[in-house]
Amino acid sequence: QVQLVESGGGLVQAGGSRTLTCTPSGRTFSNGIMAWFRQAPGLEREFVAVVAWSGGPTNYADSVKGRFTISRDSAKNTLYLQMNSLKPEDTAVYYCAARREYSFSQKSGDYDYWGQGTQVTVSS
Repeated sequence: QVQLVESGGGLVQAGGSRTLTCTPSGRTFSNGIMAWFRQAPGLEREFVAVVAWSGGPTNYADSVKGRFTISRDSAKNTLYLQMNSLKPEDTAVYYCAARREYSFSQKSGDYDYWGQGTQVTVSS
């Protein structure tokens, strides 16, 4: 079993930056993928970004491309989401997710493990 713990959420002004972290614990894997999703009130959970745990390619939702950066530090066993130029519409609970299969996906149902989420609120 893999547990994912997110941190770094909070209140930030529009135009500001925030970095989220996700730390897997328990059984770890080196060949899977890690992603960030978010869910705003009344809306479905949506894909934000994905990266291979082994490094290399990344993929982003169009709404965050150029503003957000996903990365991982395998030595620290940590996943990051650097968020810049934040907008009020970025307000959501952000979730870390992990998939055992090495196959990028933007579908939440394809992921095997989820964190509890961290709230990010962007004020205008």
